[in-house]
Amino acid sequence: MGKDIIVNCGRRETRAAFLEDRRVVEVYIERATQQRVVGNIYRGRVENVLPGMSAAFVNIGLERNAFLYVDDARDYAKLAEGNDGRSKNGKRKSRRINDVLREGQQIIVQVSKEPIGTKGARVVTNLTIPGRYLVLMPTVDHIGISRRIQDEKERERLKKLTKDIKPPGMGLIVRTLAEGQCQAELEQDAQFLIKVWEQLQRRAERTKTPGLLYKDHDLIYRLVRDCFSREFNRFIVDSREEYTKVLEILDTIAPHLRSRVFYYHDENIPIFEFYGVEADLKRAIKRKVWLDNGGYLVIDQTEALTSIDVNTGKYTGSKNLADTVLKTNLEAAKEIARQLRLRDIGGIIIIDFIDMVSPEHEQKVLTTLEQETKKEKNKTHVLGFTNLGMVEMTRKKTRQNINDFLQRSCPYCGGTGRVLSEETLAFSVEREIMQVAREHDVEALMIEVHPSVASMLIGAGGANLAQLEAITGKTIYVRGSDYRHWEEVEIVYAGSKEALAAMAVPVKQGDVIDLEIEEPHLTNPEDGISRLHGYVVDIEGAGRHVGQKLKVEITKVFRTFAKGRMLS
Repeated sequence: MGKDIIVNCGRRETRAAFLEDRRVVEVYIERATQQRVVGNIYRGRVENVLPGMSAAFVNIGLERNAFLYVDDARDYAKLAEGNDGRSKNGKRKSRRINDVLREGQQIIVQVSKEPIGTKGARVVTNLTIPGRYLVLMPTVDHIGISRRIQDEKERERLKKLTKDIKPPGMGLIVRTLAEGQCQAELEQDAQFLIKVWEQLQRRAERTKTPGLLYKDHDLIYRLVRDCFSREFNRFIVDSREEYTKVLEILDTIAPHLRSRVFYYHDENIPIFEFYGVEADLKRAIKRKVWLDNGGYLVIDQTEALTSIDVNTGKYTGSKNLADTVLKTNLEAAKEIARQLRLRDIGGIIIIDFIDMVSPEHEQKVLTTLEQETKKEKNKTHVLGFTNLGMVEMTRKKTRQNINDFLQRSCPYCGGTGRVLSEETLAFSVEREIMQVAREHDVEALMIEVHPSVASMLIGAGGANLAQLEAITGKTIYVRGSDYRHWEEVEIVYAGSKEALAAMAVPVKQGDVIDLEIEEPHLTNPEDGISRLHGYVVDIEGAGRHVGQKLKVEITKVFRTFAKGRMLS
C-alpha cells in the first residue's frame, strides 16, 4: 500500500493529508487563530469542586475552565501522598473529589482533549511527554508497549530494553516507531525527555498560576516525530522553509528518512489540488457520499451520535438481490471506515446497512468494517448488529471533527439545515398584515420580503393580494428584495395611498432604462424578469438574455409590476 504525507503551508494555516493508495484518509489543520492545546501542560487553579459531578473545574488560562474527572484527581492525590492510592488490603481507596481537591488549590495538569463547542478542555494529572520512540510518564512508575506492535518477541525485547533505561519512579511507553530500534536510540530519546521534564519542573517554580509550563510542537514537527516512518513512501511539502526544517529534524531523529522528503514547487497547480486533497475535503463536508459502484452513504452528525445510512443508489447488480446488497454493504463498510478517519468522527456511530437475509453476509460486512477500522490509531470498537438490525460502534473522540472545524452553524436555520417554506411564510405574513390593519389607522402598507415569498403573497395576476386588500380594507404593496433573509419580513411604510404610490412604483409608462435580465419568467420563459429595488419588470422576449444588460422601454405600469419591451 502506497502511503504519502502531503503538507500545504499557507500564510496563516498549515494543512496536512495522509494518502493511502492516492486516497485521502486523514486530514490535519492548524491555524494561527486556533492554537492546539492538546498535550500542553499547565499550572492551574481549582475553581470549582463539584461532588455531584465527581469532577472539578480548573482554570488553566484558557477561555473556559478545564474539566478534571475524579479518577484523575485521585491520581494527583496518590502522587502528592507518595503512595499508590491503595489501602493495606491492596484495594483502591474509594475517595470523593472533595476529599482530594479544594477550591483555590494549585495543580499541574495536561490537556487530553481539545475544547469542543461549549465544552472546555479535558485535563488529566498523569503527565506524558512524547518523544520519537518513547513517551515519558514522570508521575507514573509503569512500562507500556504500543498495541500496534504485535510481534511477541519484539514486544519482549523492547520491554527488557525499556526496563534498563527507565528512570527510577517514572514510567515509559514504547511507541510504534520504536519497533526494530536499538538500545542506543531508545536511551538517547529517554535522556532527551528527562531533560524536558527537568526544565518543566524548573519553570513550574517560577510560573504564576494559571500558566503554561510545556507546549507541544507545531503540526509539521509532530508529523515528523509521531508519524513519519518507513511505512510512508514520501513526505511532500510546498514550502522551501518548512522543507529545510523537516530535513533538520530528521538529521536528529531519523537520518535514514531524509531521501523520502520532497519539495513541491509547481506554482501553477496548488499541492492539494494536484494530489486530489482539495476535492476530498469538499466531499468530506457533504452529507451524501457516493460509492464507486453507484451506491451512496448519508452521514448525519448530531450532538449525541452519528448515523450513517447505506443505499444502493444507481447500483443494480448483475446476479441477484442478495449479491447486490452484499457488494454494496462491503464497499460501504470500507468507505465508512475511511470517512470516519477523514472527518475525524468520534463518539457513538450507528450504521444502517442495507438489510441482509444471510447471517454469513452480515458477518462478512462486520469483518470488513473491523479490518478497515484497525488501520488507524484511534481506538474503535465495532459492537455488532443490534436487535433493530443496525451496526453500533464507537470511536475515540479527541478533537473537533472536520465539519466543526471547517464550518459553522447556519445563522439562518440554526444548524437544522431547514427553513420555513414559501407557503408557510406567506400565510404568516398575511396574518401579520391583518393584525397591523386592525391595530393601525392607515390607508396603505408596504411589505418587503424575499422575492420567493413576495411571489406567493401576490399570487397569479395579483389575485392573492387583491383578496387580502378586500379583507383588510387597505392598499397593500409587496416588494421583493434579494437582500432580505428568507424568513425576514419588514413593514417599510405605513401611511397615505398617494405617498406610497409615488414611492412604490419607480417607473412610469414611456420610460427608457437600462436593466439587467435576472431570470426567465416563471410561467412564461420567453419573457425575462428584472427588478428595480424589488419592483418587478416583465420584459417581453428577454428570456434568452439572462445576465445581460438591455435597454428597455416601459410599456405598461401596474402596482406590483411593469411590462416592458427590448430596444437593444
